[in-house]
Amino acid sequence: MNNQILNKRNNLRGTKILLSLAVAAILPGCASFSDLGSNQHIAAVQSGQDAKSLPSEHGHWPAADWASQFGDTQLTALIAEALQQSPTLAQARARVAAASAFTETARSNTQPKVNADYTMSRQQYSSNALVPPPYAGSWQTENKAVVSASYELDVWGKNSSALQSSLSKLRASEAEQEKVKLTLSTAIARSYNSLARLYALRDLAQAEVEQRQQLRQLTDKRVASGLDTEVEQQGTKKNLAGSQSTVKALDGQILDVQYQLAALLGAGPDRGLKISRPAMGTGDAVALPDNLPADLVARRPDIVVARWNVDATTQDIKVAKADFYPDINLTAAIGLDAFGFGRFLNAGSRTASLAPAVHLPIFDGGALRAQLKGRYADFDYAVASYNQTLVSALSEVAVQLANVRSTDAQLLDAQAASDAANRSYQLAGIQFKAGLGTQLTVVQSKISALTSEENVTNLRMNRRDQQIALAAALGGGFVDTSDSVSNNANASQAAKHQITTNTPAIAATK
Repeated sequence: MNNQILNKRNNLRGTKILLSLAVAAILPGCASFSDLGSNQHIAAVQSGQDAKSLPSEHGHWPAADWASQFGDTQLTALIAEALQQSPTLAQARARVAAASAFTETARSNTQPKVNADYTMSRQQYSSNALVPPPYAGSWQTENKAVVSASYELDVWGKNSSALQSSLSKLRASEAEQEKVKLTLSTAIARSYNSLARLYALRDLAQAEVEQRQQLRQLTDKRVASGLDTEVEQQGTKKNLAGSQSTVKALDGQILDVQYQLAALLGAGPDRGLKISRPAMGTGDAVALPDNLPADLVARRPDIVVARWNVDATTQDIKVAKADFYPDINLTAAIGLDAFGFGRFLNAGSRTASLAPAVHLPIFDGGALRAQLKGRYADFDYAVASYNQTLVSALSEVAVQLANVRSTDAQLLDAQAASDAANRSYQLAGIQFKAGLGTQLTVVQSKISALTSEENVTNLRMNRRDQQIALAAALGGGFVDTSDSVSNNANASQAAKHQITTNTPAIAATK
């Protein structure tokens, strides 16, 4: 058995050599791709090249359910709902299904084709044509049954490369679906955090309205007793109206965000009205994982999409190169063909055919070269897109981390200012009770404390929004488990090697 396999391999190798010599001898004027190529390569990621911007902090990569860290069950339920019924995600699933079908088609081109056909025809033959007696002028029933098989010899790897290209496109579409999931869940979490911000700000704005109402009452009394003028009175009215307008504006913004969330869920606007007030916690501590730049390549779905696109275009170049060489097809058929039914199954009714075919591209007006140029252009674009995606991803992580650290520092100062404002309010109350101050001073101190608390609230919400964005920048729990083009450290050289070295066994001459 081993000897038979070895002999078959030797025969196939010999066939390739003979074909190479034959084509080289008879096609001295055929098209050539020897001067076509690409010098582009995907950027290799090396750990430590971003050590200052992306320090190793021994943190953890986001989990698949990263939104649960905020302890709000409504948020996790909304994300789960969106992943089930969002039209955007349904579109991504449809693209995956289409890519899968294309892959099945490409795989079928690498396999033999077998068909079975049966026909029966009733025909009157001419008495004055080619058909001799006794069939001339008579009606005859012809029965024909044929089993045929065909196979394209993939000598230059055209069909196998096309299959690999379709598989890469399928994996890219699968990663694209994960990218859509991450984008959708991130948008919901950030909008939900905006809703939490608006509710908190509304509470503060309503408290300010109450204080300004009290301030107006005090001012009215002071005007009546001659301690203040109408100028102060109109000022308190203006400030009260402004605070009331702020509350109404926040009510409108809350409704807007609820409608936005409903749209993200793939539901009608009334669904947003059922979303209750968020109850989000602080979340996990922010600490970057180790070996971040290198590992990020397999954890960001957009980078994985770009990497598979590079591999797909690499395979497409191989297909375009194989088009410069002859296609070899084998077709065979065997069956039965007879007039009438009586002799249909006789041995004499057997029919058989064997039809090998070779297609040689000689002069095509430059179509093959143009096609290959296009594939190289696609490859260059895919490589540039990958490199840009990688740079953008690293920058995004660094920016979000810097934002979190900056907000943390601002929070310390803002909290100190808020504590001081609250202490001032407490002291004003103590002085008023002791008869050393006025109630007007107490109310004004409370309004000042509310303003400081609003600043703290905004910073806290900003910080949580940045934390959500950082989790998304780190991939949102996605991990690429597919058999990618190569390991991250060798991805650049692997792609370049595939482009420059994987050519058919013969070289076309100019």
